[in-house]
Amino acid sequence: MGRNLLDPGLAFGNVLRTVRREVGLTQEQLALAADIDRTFVSLIERGERQPTVRVLFKLAAALHVPATRLIQMTEDQVGLNAT
Repeated sequence: MGRNLLDPGLAFGNVLRTVRREVGLTQEQLALAADIDRTFVSLIERGERQPTVRVLFKLAAALHVPATRLIQMTEDQVGLNAT
C-alpha cells in the first residue's frame, strides 16, 4: 500500500470529539444522553477503545446524527474512499 492511513479507531475518536463539540456537549453530557460511562467516551475519543454497533447507534442518537454519518466521516479521515 505505501500510504500512511489513519487508524480507524483514532479516526472515529476524532470524529466523535468533533461532532460532540459541534453540538455543544461535554463528554459527560454525551455519556448521559447515550447511557454509557463518561470514561468510555473519553477512551473512544482517544482511540483506546472502539464502540460496539449498539453503542455507535446510542452515540449517534445522542448527537442527533445518523450513525452512517459518523462512519462516513471516519472513512473520510482514514482514507478508505481513496482506495
